[in-house]
Amino acid sequence: MPIENHSLANEFPEHKERIHDLKSSDMHFHRLFNEYHDVDKDIHRFESGAQATTDDYLDSLKVQRLNLKDKLLAMLVAQPA
Repeated sequence: MPIENHSLANEFPEHKERIHDLKSSDMHFHRLFNEYHDVDKDIHRFESGAQATTDDYLDSLKVQRLNLKDKLLAMLVAQPA
């Protein structure tokens, strides 16, 4: 079974330009963006079988990724100040 690509650009292609802009201009967004991608890389490593983990830990990472994605999306759709 292929592993899905959950990069923000893939998840929200309609916001690619805004993602780029916020990564450059908003340190909070930049930090959350990096955290999201670090968690996504960990999930990918476990799902690909490169490293073993428990189902509970993998599930907790997926919840963390979803929470980060929700926060990032809220920032993406917020009106610029």
